[in-house]
Amino acid sequence: MNFDRIDEKLSILADAAKYDVSCSSSGSKRQNQNKGLGNASMSGICHSFTEDGRCVSLLKILLTNHCIYDCAFCVSRKSNDVKRAAFTVQEVVDLTINFYRRNYIEGLFLSSGIFKNADFTMERLLLIAKKLRLEENFNGYIHLKTIPGASDELLKEAGLYADRMSINLEMPTEKGLKLVAPEKSHEDVKKPLGFIHEQRVEFNAERKLIKSTPTFVPAGQSTQMVIGATPENDMQIMYTANQYYNDFQLKRVYYSGFIPINHNDNMLPSIGTQPPLLRENRLYQTDWLMRFYQFDVTEILNQQNPHLDTDIDPKLSYALRNLHVYPIDINTADYHLILRIPGIGVQSAKKIVTARKFGKIYSYQLKRLGIAYNRAKFFMTCADDQFQQKDLLGSQIKNRILSFSKSKYLKNQPNQLNLFD
Repeated sequence: MNFDRIDEKLSILADAAKYDVSCSSSGSKRQNQNKGLGNASMSGICHSFTEDGRCVSLLKILLTNHCIYDCAFCVSRKSNDVKRAAFTVQEVVDLTINFYRRNYIEGLFLSSGIFKNADFTMERLLLIAKKLRLEENFNGYIHLKTIPGASDELLKEAGLYADRMSINLEMPTEKGLKLVAPEKSHEDVKKPLGFIHEQRVEFNAERKLIKSTPTFVPAGQSTQMVIGATPENDMQIMYTANQYYNDFQLKRVYYSGFIPINHNDNMLPSIGTQPPLLRENRLYQTDWLMRFYQFDVTEILNQQNPHLDTDIDPKLSYALRNLHVYPIDINTADYHLILRIPGIGVQSAKKIVTARKFGKIYSYQLKRLGIAYNRAKFFMTCADDQFQQKDLLGSQIKNRILSFSKSKYLKNQPNQLNLFD
């Protein structure tokens, strides 16, 4: 093996893979079997986080950055003057096993440019996963990118070896996609998403009857949208995400702020333009509200409010626009309503519902439960606290909250997301 050449390939193809953010490793419970290598449920070059907060290291690479497409936003586009490389199937297998044995990684995130055609590319991704599982007895986490246009037979077999599969929607709307990638279509994404979703439903139903039925993409599917390259507003982005959650039961939708990488595209932001990190953060917060706080997307974004606020999070923004919903009585309101109080998160809401079984809840108890009391007090009442909103206008409440919040969202590192208290 030419180690210098492998190192060069790794440098090129790991760098090209960094633009794909849909590499979460949560949701799989694949266990180590027959004294094999790795365990997808264990914590351990890319870091992802499981649903319970554990950090998992993944080898994140492209099989190749050669591509037959010329998408304006992509670093691997056909016309881009970049150094090209391609791994062989065995090289990826060997890298994964060697990195695992050195305790560098706990799994593999494998994507690829499309070379020759979709089936040719997908077949090689499948072969890598198959060799790892069957020949190397590797039980660690494997995330495979679905190649648009690949045959159902290849996708079905890949789903037996991968923990998660994902396919990038790229742009939030068909119109936006045609601007930067006229050869591509959202229908090319919907078809494999729908097929894999149907297969997951069938496999899960069969497993209830036959315990030996193998798992099929146990960690589900995800997709990614590039934000800021095309002119969609926040409402269009989140309505698209909501549709894909509903239609395909996706595990996650990822929002990736566009990073300008090409000099010759007048339609895209120029090189040197800062990626929209704050907007990306607000979109993730909105996604969180939809998935964990029981908000309907139309409550957060609609024709009257098509853009997310930059200075406050979407939960607070909703509350200020809907002051008629408040105050919410902590001691009588149901869990769903308590979740709508700014400053109270999912765990705190559950603690409140449990604690009030033993008596009325007072303000000092709320503070001990870890809520953001200085924010929540404007939207709730408890056993000993008067309603703090009184006759204040929404703008006055907002100014008071901002005066002691110290703009925490603007001071975060770009790779960290502050969600909700």
